[in-house]
Amino acid sequence: MTTTAQIGVTGLAVMGRNLARNFARNGYTVALHNRTAARTRDLVDRFGEEGDFVPAESAEEFVAALERPRRLVVMVKAGDPTDAVIEEFAPLLEPGDMIIDGGNAHFADTRRREQQLRERGIHFVGTGISGGEEGALHGPSIMPGGSEESYRSLGPMLEKIAAKAGDGSPCVTHVGPDGAGHFVKMVHNGIEYADMQLIGEAYQLLRQVAGYSPAEIADIFRTWNTGRLDSYLIEITAEVLSHVDGATGKPFVDVVLDRAEQKGTGRWTVQIALDLGVPVSGIAEAVFARSVSGHAALREASRHLAGPAARTLGKAEAAAFADRVEQALYASKIVSYTQGFHQIAAGSEAYDWDIDLGAVAAIWRAGCIIRAAFLDRITGAYRDRPELPSLLSDKTFAEEIAAAQDDWRAVLVAATTQGVPAPGFAAALAYYDSLRAERLPAALTQGQRDYFGAHTYRRTDRDGVFHTLWGGDKTEVES
Repeated sequence: MTTTAQIGVTGLAVMGRNLARNFARNGYTVALHNRTAARTRDLVDRFGEEGDFVPAESAEEFVAALERPRRLVVMVKAGDPTDAVIEEFAPLLEPGDMIIDGGNAHFADTRRREQQLRERGIHFVGTGISGGEEGALHGPSIMPGGSEESYRSLGPMLEKIAAKAGDGSPCVTHVGPDGAGHFVKMVHNGIEYADMQLIGEAYQLLRQVAGYSPAEIADIFRTWNTGRLDSYLIEITAEVLSHVDGATGKPFVDVVLDRAEQKGTGRWTVQIALDLGVPVSGIAEAVFARSVSGHAALREASRHLAGPAARTLGKAEAAAFADRVEQALYASKIVSYTQGFHQIAAGSEAYDWDIDLGAVAAIWRAGCIIRAAFLDRITGAYRDRPELPSLLSDKTFAEEIAAAQDDWRAVLVAATTQGVPAPGFAAALAYYDSLRAERLPAALTQGQRDYFGAHTYRRTDRDGVFHTLWGGDKTEVES
């Protein structure tokens, strides 16, 4: 087989197939490989006219088709399948070649793989890819990690196939070393969980408190999508809510079982946030909300647990309430992104990645699931102040969330009095109020810890670490 392909893709399920087509459509010759050769042949038969493909049935043929340095994209399930592919192909590669993992791998696995392959002179590029099957084909947001050397070779190709932001810039950047790319993709998915939960709560409140039908709520979301909430998720929410089930004639949302599944990246985000000591309460509530939805036995309580009496809003009241929900949704969304970027900053510091938060915001402006108009402003905020400790420290965002807070609080009062669960809105507001608070009850918590476990405490009036002898005359001693 002649060495003609600039890049190769192994693993030709939907995402891998569409990514290979994207490369070919952009002028690259693409080597193709799949564990079952029939899928390789099918891709060439159906889409061969889109560009130049080099099908290969064996790993040896696939590697032989690639130009040096070889660029081998792996699009298989995370975990053991990825390790199996690496074990199959790494012995066939030479120093300077690269393996690009485009799956949703755990960043710790990526760090391990990168170190192991680096010792053999092979570059391992853990790469987050967001945008689903349509993004993979037409332009995703791409978050590669790995060495700077690998990005110099691979980057121009990724920049060509990536989504383009409104200013024309490609939605890809070299995020940082080893697992940085997959870490950022993990947090992206955590924000996505929170965003979807908040949208779901807005829908539920508009339906149960304001009394709107799904079709009417779809129209509300379409209106919101023309303003500051302009985003991919708001856009598709309107589409989902306006869809009518063909078999029953009912709103589509009413025939879907209310059990939200998850693949794990949201849980990872929360688990790693706990390890880093970063508060991501909004993301955590979104993960827990999905968990609650899946526990059918627990939810049987709905048959006997009492709730408040229903109250119907008049037309004018409902319209006013919808405006307040928009405020609550926008403010809570800002908090979700604030928590996500804080986690990225903490991870960058912990693992010495030196991640540019402005660059991350910039590559999320198009292609990815959480793409939203206000990411332009987040990009600007971090580029103006790279040391910005929090999005809520940005003057514009702080002013907007302050202006929204009265309506935000009113929505939560309505949710409570009407018995509609809104854990995402509530967690976001509690986070905001915690950052606002001059004093937190953590002082009491630390006093309790010192009482039962001699865990010590610090004082507000002088330096040092102290312990009180609680069992006697409560004498304070310096530790």
